[in-house]
Amino acid sequence: MHPSPPRMRTARTVITALAAAAALLLSACAGGTGSSDSTSPRPLVDTGQEIESLTVAFPGSLANLYIGQEGGILNYYLAATVQEGLVALDAQGAFVPALADSWETPDPNTYVFHLRDDAKFQNGDAVTPEDVIFSLNQAADAEASPSTSWYLTTLKSAEVTGDREITITTSKPDPAFLATLANVGALVVTQQKFWEQNDGAVGTADSLLLGTGPYEVTEFQPDSHVTLERVDTWWGELPKVKEIRVNFIPDENTRLLAAQKGDIDIAFNVPINQAQQWEKIGDGRIEAVNDLSYVGLIFDQRVAPFDNPKVRQAFAQAFDRGAVAEKLLRGYGEVATAIMTPESLGAAYGPDEARAKLAELPQHDFDLDAAKQLLDEAGASGLTAELTYPNTGPQLGTAAQALAENLKQIGVTLTVREIPIEEWLNTIGDGEHGVGFMWYFSTTGDPGEVNSYLLGADNPNAFVSDEAQRLVDEAGAATDPVERIGKLLELEKLGAEQTVNAPLWWGQTITYLDNGVGVRDFSPFTFLGPWGAQLYAAEVGS
Repeated sequence: MHPSPPRMRTARTVITALAAAAALLLSACAGGTGSSDSTSPRPLVDTGQEIESLTVAFPGSLANLYIGQEGGILNYYLAATVQEGLVALDAQGAFVPALADSWETPDPNTYVFHLRDDAKFQNGDAVTPEDVIFSLNQAADAEASPSTSWYLTTLKSAEVTGDREITITTSKPDPAFLATLANVGALVVTQQKFWEQNDGAVGTADSLLLGTGPYEVTEFQPDSHVTLERVDTWWGELPKVKEIRVNFIPDENTRLLAAQKGDIDIAFNVPINQAQQWEKIGDGRIEAVNDLSYVGLIFDQRVAPFDNPKVRQAFAQAFDRGAVAEKLLRGYGEVATAIMTPESLGAAYGPDEARAKLAELPQHDFDLDAAKQLLDEAGASGLTAELTYPNTGPQLGTAAQALAENLKQIGVTLTVREIPIEEWLNTIGDGEHGVGFMWYFSTTGDPGEVNSYLLGADNPNAFVSDEAQRLVDEAGAATDPVERIGKLLELEKLGAEQTVNAPLWWGQTITYLDNGVGVRDFSPFTFLGPWGAQLYAAEVGS
């Protein structure tokens, strides 16, 4: 997600499908996987034909389509081909024009955007600077948009400063601010008139969405499906697919059966434990990409005895990260030595150097004897606790059971419980669950996105530290990538020393595609842009 709870700031942790990342880009015509026993790539040929309709399976349900109200990663994927921001991310994660065809930053606090002349809403009306500013102000409003407002805490002003020119200023330098003005951050531009006609209750079955992307929402049944239809108002090239139906299929076995029967063309978030079964579907393929996702344990310090760092450290040392990476992830991820992923350090370091930097941080290696001693020292022997995981993340459930078995050996009873994703999101930082999972997909790829959330102000761990906040602020003010990442590494070290979080693994996401469908520029960022326009009719080449 942003996290994806309804989002206390949990905005991106939504855990469900491909998300932003910046590495292991795959060819649109290759069937690839992170697994060592992957099938051979089969090249696809673009037939040039139009596709009447495609069916896409999401592994979870949506209750609201507006990312300001419901900020899960699936909401972002859906909105990405319907609504746009001022800028967007290309396949490599670089900023490119969207509703703004150019922009300048005359100083670190000022952004000047020039709107493209051909920008239109799906109802045919022209996009005005006033619509953009209205959308930005609504995204920054904590009541109207609780899932995006936290992105825009440094927003100072936005005003029309010329013919189709908008100037936005921040209260202080913010290296990550440009990302907030993209649809991967906080800004999805809608029409002020549309918003006001619906009294701000947008993204519902009655109001739907109005945006500027290549597809418009024509039907939405919460917990069932969304129908998207191609429009000719988009400034980009007309897509090849006329209609996309997105079905919400949370049950992994139901989703697999639908693919085997040929009822779905694309499936997001194929479970790792089913990857081989999906691979065997005769007329399809699976593709995997690093997704900048982070999985770790969080500890709510309002819940005793997790206010004791020795208890937190004991839980961290009871988790066998190496075994989980080998047996559970099966090549679709790696042990996390930090909250930041190696790819997110790309502005300053290459992959190998980034991994080396992150590995220098304090680690909590698997050691049950040491974990038991820590619990004894904390007076927490015989502890009982509950660990929940979402029904959209079966791999989290497997990992939780492995942790429970390890803890059982040292006298701790950990009850593991699967719950619906919506319920699970509400357990994050709820003051009742002392230990929980954090499953976070970064949509921007910014190195400070996730750790600033988990260690900064209003974090779900109830961790309070003036030093941590100072480092967050200093990292936010630093414009040199090496200096900024240095501050974020200090922040991670501080958190690791107190076991505020326990990093477990960095993941990949697996997507299933029917061989009749190709994707241009397929990468971790594909589904965070106008992905409907990237699809084409394909056939398997020789």
